[in-house]
Amino acid sequence: MNRLALLAVAVLSAGISFQSVAPAEVSAQVAPADSAAVLLEAARSFADEGNHDVARALYRYVIERFPGSAAAEEARVALAGAPRGSAGSGATELQVWSTMYGLFLGVAIPGALGVDDSEPYGLGLLLGGPAGFITGRTVARRTDISVGQARAVTLGGTWGAWQGFGWREVLDIEADLHCDIDYCSGSDGEETFAAMVIGSAVGVTTGALLARRPISDGTAAGANFGALWGSWAGVAVGVLADLEDDALLGAALIGGNAGLASLAFGADELGWSRSRWRVVSIAGVLGGLGGLGIDLLVQPNDEKVAVAIPLATSLVGIGLGIRTTRNDPGAYEIADPGVGGLFGYRDGGFHIGEPVLAPTLLPLDGPRGTEWKPALGVTLFRAVF
Repeated sequence: MNRLALLAVAVLSAGISFQSVAPAEVSAQVAPADSAAVLLEAARSFADEGNHDVARALYRYVIERFPGSAAAEEARVALAGAPRGSAGSGATELQVWSTMYGLFLGVAIPGALGVDDSEPYGLGLLLGGPAGFITGRTVARRTDISVGQARAVTLGGTWGAWQGFGWREVLDIEADLHCDIDYCSGSDGEETFAAMVIGSAVGVTTGALLARRPISDGTAAGANFGALWGSWAGVAVGVLADLEDDALLGAALIGGNAGLASLAFGADELGWSRSRWRVVSIAGVLGGLGGLGIDLLVQPNDEKVAVAIPLATSLVGIGLGIRTTRNDPGAYEIADPGVGGLFGYRDGGFHIGEPVLAPTLLPLDGPRGTEWKPALGVTLFRAVF
């Protein structure tokens, strides 16, 4: 209530500053700039306290009411880098992800233990989803988590699962095989599940520790895209360096970690909004798709050339995306459509979203029927009607 009262006083002071007892010509020249400066300082104070909704409202008010002032220019820059989410606005993402994560653990834990019977997996699915949802809902209600903080937890858990999966393959960590006449049990699937469970737990813990401080939506989006683009760069460079199999997978892991770390700690310095990250990234995706189109037309015989072309065009696309968005970053503060993929259709229109890695399970034919194998997926298109 005190903060709301202060906000009301600040806005009212801006409204009455034009009617001071000073001469009209002096009031017209000085009062608008003074009022804008006072409101800008108030917005910064609210932002420092974590009240980003109030801060953003004040930034917009300064921009709309005093468009030609120096304070308006500063407010526009601050608005572009300010977290968009209100307190608790990351609750939906956290609850959806925690539900999927609970389902994953419901199958992954029995798989890590080498369970052969189907009943434990069915029980895991029945209990894992509700348990994950309740956990995510409880955390969201108690902590008022923002979108950036939620993304730190969800990206941490998913990225940890991917790292566990990848490094188990690279390091060839395998179980002892027990073979009968026509079948060997104790395959590396157990180690894969165990590595993903451990990796995801480490990632969730790390993300939760990072989320104890405010994390802007732009920083979270930058880290997410840095991980994806770093992985692609690692694969491309690995192919160009004649790496194969586990070595190529290792290059993808290292590249993704480098991209994640660099932008997780450097995105704040850039000050980009979440939406600007999307625009720049989609420009890179379009550039990469253009490169794939060139491959289909030219059909190069050299694998290195086939990879180098989309790598180069994706980098060109990213560069064009940065260039076209650098003059007016505030123009890209669009509402989050919640499409859940890179491209999406919702509410009668097409949107650009954020592709997020998510742990999943793939049914594969095995010696004893269908077997569920751990994997990671990225949603490229999702439509909601």
